[in-house]
Amino acid sequence: MKLLITGGAGYIGSVLIPHLLSEGHEVTVLDTFMFGQPSLLECCKFDGFQVVRGDCRDEALVKPLVAKADAIIPLAALVGAPLCKADAVGARTINQEAVEMICRLASPSQWILLPVTNSGYGIGESGKFCTEDTPLRPISLYGTTKVAAEEAVLRRTNSLSFRLATVFGLSPRMRVDLLVNDFVHRAVTDRAVVIFEGHFKRNYIHIQDVARAFAFALRNFELMKGRAYNAGLEEANLSKLELCAVIKKHVPAFTFLEAPVGEDPDKRDYIVSNQRLLKTGFRTEWDLDRGIRELIKGYTILRNSRYSNV
Repeated sequence: MKLLITGGAGYIGSVLIPHLLSEGHEVTVLDTFMFGQPSLLECCKFDGFQVVRGDCRDEALVKPLVAKADAIIPLAALVGAPLCKADAVGARTINQEAVEMICRLASPSQWILLPVTNSGYGIGESGKFCTEDTPLRPISLYGTTKVAAEEAVLRRTNSLSFRLATVFGLSPRMRVDLLVNDFVHRAVTDRAVVIFEGHFKRNYIHIQDVARAFAFALRNFELMKGRAYNAGLEEANLSKLELCAVIKKHVPAFTFLEAPVGEDPDKRDYIVSNQRLLKTGFRTEWDLDRGIRELIKGYTILRNSRYSNV
């Protein structure tokens, strides 16, 4: 297939693009390379890889790229509550309005596969799993813009969305600020972390499984289209304290303490069911333990703090 992927040089795209190229897809990436990342250099060896430096909000640039594609994956986004808070205009124009523009430019026959976030669930009910039918109650600008983008995409017939759990794992465009990546980094480098509101829970998924999920959806689009899918590890609805306990199994010198006072500005707290995606036949391959082992090796190489979004 001919794929257009906006924001393809980011954390997820830098893993997804090589995966899709290796499966024989032709991929055009549109990206501003705002972090100066060289993460797609390995893709230049593929004849089916094309790259355009530019802004996903530039309709004159985007329109002819959309016209050439069989499917579009809008990865371009300001990801995470802190970055969106720092640039509220960018959050709305990139996360939401650029996706709405793609929906307007795409023909009804073209496919759109959108990654969003299960942070749209906000604060869940204690002990109750969030399914794709659970009301969305985002509590950040990031969550709000991604929910709006998903609504625009799912109004189309030939579309689907993945509500991604908190992603972890190594990427050529690394992000150390994501929760698992951050805690493992602290365990390896500082040997300690202080946790605020350690009982807050969320779901997790490895970045390699995110790439596999998109490839799976392209192969099974007719079966899956028209719906949202939670994408996470079914066995990994963990609190921050439980996550630290898993990390400590791999880094025994790691010490974690819950602060007796203070709050986490990220108030997300929910558990998620991924049964809808599992019923399509998709299965994850990376559990938390495997991902933590990978990160520990990676942090032997990466020893500075520039690998983050803020």
